[in-house]
Amino acid sequence: MIATAVVFFGFLLLAIIAYAGWSANQTATEGESTLLKNAFNQSIARALNEQKSVAWWDDAVVKITDKAIDLDFVDANFGIFLTETYGHDEVYILNGEDRPLYAFQGAERRDPSIFERRRVSMEAVIEEARRGDQAKLSRRPDSFSELQSNYRKLAGAVEVARWAGHIISVAGQPAIIAALTIVPNVNMSLLKGTPNLLVSITYIDQPFITEIGRSLLLNDLALLSSPAQRYGVVSEPFVVDDGATVGYLSWTTRRPGQVLLTIILPLVALGTIATGILSMTMLRRLRRTSEELAKRESQARYESKHDALSGLPNRVNMVEKIEKFLHAPDRGDRRAVAAYIDIDRFKDINDTLGHDAGDQLIKAVAARLKSRLRPKEFLSRFGGDEFVILTAPVASRHSAAVAERVAQAFALPFAVNGQNIRVTASVGLAFAPDNGVSADELMRHADIALYRAKNTGRDRAVTFTEEMAQEVEHRRSIELDLREALESDTLRLNYQPLISCRTGEICGIEALLRWNHPIHGEIPPADFIPIAESSGLLPAVGEWVLERAMSDSTRWPNIEIAINLSPVQFRHLDIDTTLHALVAKHGIDPRRFVLEITEGVLLEASERTVSILDEIRGMGFKIALDDFGTRYSSLAYLCNFKFDKIKIDRSFIGSISNDETSRRIVQSVIGLSRGLGIDVVAEGIETENEAAIMTHFGCTELQGYYFSRPINADQMTDFLILFQPRPIIAQVRGATG
Repeated sequence: MIATAVVFFGFLLLAIIAYAGWSANQTATEGESTLLKNAFNQSIARALNEQKSVAWWDDAVVKITDKAIDLDFVDANFGIFLTETYGHDEVYILNGEDRPLYAFQGAERRDPSIFERRRVSMEAVIEEARRGDQAKLSRRPDSFSELQSNYRKLAGAVEVARWAGHIISVAGQPAIIAALTIVPNVNMSLLKGTPNLLVSITYIDQPFITEIGRSLLLNDLALLSSPAQRYGVVSEPFVVDDGATVGYLSWTTRRPGQVLLTIILPLVALGTIATGILSMTMLRRLRRTSEELAKRESQARYESKHDALSGLPNRVNMVEKIEKFLHAPDRGDRRAVAAYIDIDRFKDINDTLGHDAGDQLIKAVAARLKSRLRPKEFLSRFGGDEFVILTAPVASRHSAAVAERVAQAFALPFAVNGQNIRVTASVGLAFAPDNGVSADELMRHADIALYRAKNTGRDRAVTFTEEMAQEVEHRRSIELDLREALESDTLRLNYQPLISCRTGEICGIEALLRWNHPIHGEIPPADFIPIAESSGLLPAVGEWVLERAMSDSTRWPNIEIAINLSPVQFRHLDIDTTLHALVAKHGIDPRRFVLEITEGVLLEASERTVSILDEIRGMGFKIALDDFGTRYSSLAYLCNFKFDKIKIDRSFIGSISNDETSRRIVQSVIGLSRGLGIDVVAEGIETENEAAIMTHFGCTELQGYYFSRPINADQMTDFLILFQPRPIIAQVRGATG
């Protein structure tokens, strides 16, 4: 009986142990499978969240329309940003009728029609994003929605702020398809009609699978075409949301119950005592396994809120900190300050020393800033070369101390790959709740202050004020009005005559852009041209100037016309093709036109720039170097480039009567230019004496208020008829030597 009982209980114990081992392995496998499914769901949410960073943005709505799309803006903020920063493989933008406006594939902008090759595969996702129809694809947990609870600006726009994300087969390969409507994040009135739709593809290839496996500690996770047959390897069909099986996810399961099956079972035969001892050992090992799993889960939560490169808390972590402070029930009237830090000219370091050096610099900056933190301060890497220090609560004058410590952190050079690199940082400061009652609003205002710091010379700290926000709104308003002025053709050209020093007659006129704003009145070009450049409108403005000047030139068939070209037109506009088209359209003689360029074109001179200048000269246009004598003008330009004219800037002419240095410089420039066969134009002539001096020095042409202010085309026609040649006085007062 005892023997039977021992045998019975021995077999019973054996069965229990065998079942426990099998169950542990099965549970581990099921848990790993669940983690994998969750990881793919989180990948979809992450893709949508990455899209949101650029799609829910006022500028994206304004600059991407059926009528016009700012390709440079879209390249930088959608195509390049999403592919290079977040690893999306293909990026498309569809209009309200789901016609493609933009495509970015293979690390370059492509013709939008290339989207049609993907439409069939992506149609169900697009339909779900537009109308919420999930009938065609398997339903997935909408993890992205849970992340938007703090995105308050879209609270009243649920009908237009829509999204969808699925894993489907694209050209036989599984891929994450994410679709998100492009809507404003501040000014909802900008949205007119059905919003555009941002769609991206991230292929689930082996590197993608490997990264998921690494995050789940499944180091040999792979996507195979057929099930693996090795012992201990799990293979599950990878069924995507359109029902297709695209392979098998295979990995080596952890098998925590293997200890029971390989160690405990053989020892059961040794007796009840040995079984009891081994059972205790088993329990201890199970406990350690549980603790290890808990530790790994904690580590995963840590990694989700920390930056892998710098080890600092990431954007998500910082936003949570700000929101926690702002909504703390015991906050009272306590305040916080957010210091938004951006490394100056970080892109130059990446371009010159490589991305590895850039990464090393990020780590060094993170360590330097972290070493200077004070109690109640929280440092995060907000993305790219941007860091944020949050101090909560804070004294009213603490912002100056934060800025000073940031400056100290950048005072010494950083050791990067054996080199000492000196860099500076710009800082934008904003207080909560004074400058924001949400994390998004606070950081947006800090970013505005950072923008001001960058624009006023970098390497400084600026605290946000309402005037800055108003200035941003004013610039945005001017930009929108300028775009409207271009579309409605309400800009205008004025013209200023050029006088021959030899005959005193009008030998040419210069076209000068003017804008009479319906509200603000006359806006100087110095105010609206920088806005046009930053918003990507300058190429269109420059083309408008060329078009209008050539059209007006038919009024004065015997007069030479000078037109300014900006460096941006050389970078972003096919200027030679444009000139060919305009010459053919207006039937003009290119030899009557002088295209004026500034040194900015030459400072960035490349083979393409030189080639374009040669092409323009080959067409018959004359080339003039404008504003000579300002910035970094070099006499080498006169020798290295072919110019028909140079224009000496007013800054020299104004002091030429009483400044010996200015006189010698001007005489040298004129002498060298005339020796090279280049005509010299003196700009800004305001007095008879200045006209006489520059004529005496050898200038060939004069321009300035002394002869005429810039006037419109009709007035210039009358001026040319009534103008009487004005001989330049031979006697020069103040021009000695």
